[in-house]
Amino acid sequence: MQVIVGLGNPGNKYAHNRHNIGFMAVDRIAQDHDFAPWRNRFQGQCCEGRLGTEKVILLKPSTFMNRSGQSVGEAMRFFKMTAEDVTVIHDELDLIPGKARVKSGGGHAGHNGLRSIHGHIGEAYNRVRLGIGHPGRKDLVSGYVLHDFAKADADWLENVMCGISNGAAALAAGDTGQFMNAVALRVVPKRKSPDKLDTKIRKPTDAAPEIRPDDRSAMQKLMDKFR
Repeated sequence: MQVIVGLGNPGNKYAHNRHNIGFMAVDRIAQDHDFAPWRNRFQGQCCEGRLGTEKVILLKPSTFMNRSGQSVGEAMRFFKMTAEDVTVIHDELDLIPGKARVKSGGGHAGHNGLRSIHGHIGEAYNRVRLGIGHPGRKDLVSGYVLHDFAKADADWLENVMCGISNGAAALAAGDTGQFMNAVALRVVPKRKSPDKLDTKIRKPTDAAPEIRPDDRSAMQKLMDKFR
């Protein structure tokens, strides 16, 4: 058994914020893979189901982002799991929109949700980092992540959600390569095949008659004239 956590802030006010892309991802997994209904538990909302052969708990902390670790820690202790059994899906400023990366362990890079989880379960958990882009200046970050996705983001966001759902069983099985491939198949535009070589057989044009130099002798020319 393992826990897949989506990070975000609770309430309709934040539902479509960039900071809530983790919530969106686990909602999509639950919907597409017929998980049980969400219920209040572990200071959040959770539901149970299967991804492939793995039994999985999906969790959305209701503690607000900067206290996410309280919910994650409570669930992990209840199920007697280790940090390696936990995967956290979260927004990532340092990746362009539509990019996804998988990482195990490491720092929190200033992300308040990850910072809180570090404090409660350590840093050995797994992460799925979903790019939302950066506003360009540090002082704009707070307003940026707490703002809704733009209409122009709809296509790539839908493709990322589909890719995550398609690759969820691989993620649960620990096959990060197959998971990333599932996301890439939805997000990366298909390359156009090179134009086929023109194999049409073309009829050659009639060649001009070959002009040969007249090398007859003067006598031969005279004789040919009277023939």
